[in-house]
Amino acid sequence: MGSGKCMSLLTLLSIVWMVMLGKVASQDYGDALSKCILFFEGQRSGKLPSNQRMNWRKDSALRDGSDVGMDLSGGYYDAGDNVKFNFPMAFSTTMLAWSVIEFGQYMGSEQQNALNSIRWAADYLLKSTAVAGKVTAAVGNPNADHNCWERPEDMDTPRTSYVVNQTHPGSEVSAETAAALAASSLAFKSSDQAYSKVLIDRAKEVFDFADKFRGNYKDSVGEGVCPFYCDFSGYLDELVWGAAWLFKVTNEQKYWDFVQNNIAHIPKQVNRIVDGNLQAVNNFAEFGWDNKGAGINVLVSGWVMNSKTADPYVPQANKFMCSMFPESPEKTVSYSPGGLMFKPGGSNMQHATAFSFLLLVYAQYLKKHSGRISCGSFEATPSRLEQVAKGQADYILGKNPLGMSYMVGFSQKFPQRIHHRASSLPSVGGHPGHIKCKDGTPYFQSKNPNPNMLTGAIVGGPDKKDQFPDDRTNAPESEPTTYINAPFVGILAYFKAFPKLPAV
Repeated sequence: MGSGKCMSLLTLLSIVWMVMLGKVASQDYGDALSKCILFFEGQRSGKLPSNQRMNWRKDSALRDGSDVGMDLSGGYYDAGDNVKFNFPMAFSTTMLAWSVIEFGQYMGSEQQNALNSIRWAADYLLKSTAVAGKVTAAVGNPNADHNCWERPEDMDTPRTSYVVNQTHPGSEVSAETAAALAASSLAFKSSDQAYSKVLIDRAKEVFDFADKFRGNYKDSVGEGVCPFYCDFSGYLDELVWGAAWLFKVTNEQKYWDFVQNNIAHIPKQVNRIVDGNLQAVNNFAEFGWDNKGAGINVLVSGWVMNSKTADPYVPQANKFMCSMFPESPEKTVSYSPGGLMFKPGGSNMQHATAFSFLLLVYAQYLKKHSGRISCGSFEATPSRLEQVAKGQADYILGKNPLGMSYMVGFSQKFPQRIHHRASSLPSVGGHPGHIKCKDGTPYFQSKNPNPNMLTGAIVGGPDKKDQFPDDRTNAPESEPTTYINAPFVGILAYFKAFPKLPAV
């Protein structure tokens, strides 16, 4: 294709995107932000506070940790089940904290609710690391739990505590926990200095444990986390990620030295599970609970951009950005006809929200340094990064071929039959009697809407053709997760403040 035709196509694409964005200028990002944060109250485990707003939920799993002599009550259920998986929970906590760090000033009154959601997780992570040389990896036997369709308030499946230690290590869950505690420390630095100090002190201890006693947690706790949250990318990315967060918070040279000395040793290609099979993928283009590659490069770019230590972080972050632009010759993601970003594997919205968050954060870093990105023949300004992120946010909130918001309770049309036990079963208030393990099966199979609204929950999302059956039994598309919502908090805060973006 000649250069003139190429430019014409790019111009046309830009116009199409601008028109799409213009039609959704009326999105209520503030309302979406409130609901996105509220979702986390529906995922709470433990003794619920008096100011609990998702009041159809009640106390649950109060004896967690009693099998190992620890108090492990609290924290979040990761998705539509009743297990507390610490690896994705810690990642969700890191992303909630990063959202407040970068965009808290735009949250208004919702900043306190965001901090409350972080504290609920951070308090639990402190309990999970209360014994030196041990880190909790999960609570609740996942196979027994997934064999039941049961309210968390009724659970009678084994609440087994899976703990990594010096002889059975788990560097990825430990290092991600350290990252979560460090990021949370920074989020609370201005509002609660005493709590902030507790968090960073514990983060240092946990990171040291993760580094000194290295190993994959799937080898140590096995069925407690696999096949649900096995780590297929290794633990070195979590160690570098944790060190980067500790350096950002403390400015201690040893953490920066760790990042610099280990970044080159993170494999260029890593494995991901796709449709039940392992598939090799490029590390620079991955980010989520299992892989921190792109997140490390974006985070570190915030303080090395235009410096002598910019390489490899800024070039790799730029490469990641180029992999997402629809018009980029280096694009590696695909897009549905309606414009939703896709990566192979289930629960696709986790990619749309996490990647969009990185786009938005990196755009702010570029602005500070008057930067832009070259993707072969295409050049992207910070505004272009923001536009792509906004396009994903608007799709999720209803600007899509079905006109459906994929956030429960937002807009007039949203998923009614989400894959979520507590939401789909009668509430304790309406049905105080115990509902046993298999007694919930008819509710799971029912075509009726869920009786309890899990406001703010973002589901796994539609297929590649923008179709969504709203089927409770289709977990990859209809199940919400904490790690889908967590990055979206920061995105919504930014667009609440800047709903109309400047032209590219």
